[in-house]
Amino acid sequence: MPGLPVRLLAPLCTLALLAAGCGAGVEDDPAEDYGPLEAFIMGTGPVGGTYYPLGGAMAQMWNEEVGEPSVTTLATGGSAENLRMLADGEANLAMAVNGTAAAAAAGEDEFEGEPVELALLGNLYPEVVQIAAAPGSGIATLDDLAGRRVAVGPPGSATQATAEAVLEAAGVVPGETVEDDFGTAALALTSGEVDAAIGVLAVPDVALGEAAASSGLTMVPVPDDVRARLIADDPTLAEAVIPAGAYDGVDGPTATVRSWAALYAPAELDEDQVYALVKALYEHTGDIENAAAASITATTATEGSAGVGLHPGAERYFAEHGG
Repeated sequence: MPGLPVRLLAPLCTLALLAAGCGAGVEDDPAEDYGPLEAFIMGTGPVGGTYYPLGGAMAQMWNEEVGEPSVTTLATGGSAENLRMLADGEANLAMAVNGTAAAAAAGEDEFEGEPVELALLGNLYPEVVQIAAAPGSGIATLDDLAGRRVAVGPPGSATQATAEAVLEAAGVVPGETVEDDFGTAALALTSGEVDAAIGVLAVPDVALGEAAASSGLTMVPVPDDVRARLIADDPTLAEAVIPAGAYDGVDGPTATVRSWAALYAPAELDEDQVYALVKALYEHTGDIENAAAASITATTATEGSAGVGLHPGAERYFAEHGG
């Protein structure tokens, strides 16, 4: 698979698919008009997060409903890495938080001076900032994270970028930060290896639900003033509430903020092929075997898309179907 870094492949990416399709899905020059391709490669996220299993389920649906292009998924570090893969021609599709995509398009933050040309295919599900504290840690507020051991997500992930923004907005400096994926971080909460973990995740999150059920946890709210600062700094963010009962033992609502997990591609990707993928994505959500797919709807497909325009194939679909 020339040009592709060694990464974990989702289970649905068979050896035959890799041999026949993955090499056909990228170009040496990412700015070149691709034309129709036999296969697309999609960057997802860490194995323990939401992107990896959701991306695999999306790819399975596309391969059954669309056929060509076939879609193969890669486990990656998450949003920032996926968008860099688009820029480098190592992927055709990228799952990413909309705030990270906006920064990439503008050449800001971790993409300073290196803007990425990309287009939106549509939103997937709300990405909710969730701060969980270990049982017995004594942590109840964001200020309590000062001096503690906090999991902030892997390098190159939107989780880490968001965690850093939240801590900075709150003026909180942890004693130590741990760069685990959220699945690992949730296990570390139950074992006491970390005092708290910050994730940008679907609600409810499977790993967090398992941690709550096995040992209990405390959900830490984002205070009013911190939410206001975050939203003022990032127009892709909005107010959110994690409902009471989302996790075992958490009986009250938790105030926080949210963004959107979305799907991106180079603008040069073939319009008809993108149209077919977008059409299947929003019309066959019931065939995507992942709980987060319940939030995939055309009515919210372009919310919070500041700074990134629609791909022509997606624009055509939403114009025809009122998205």
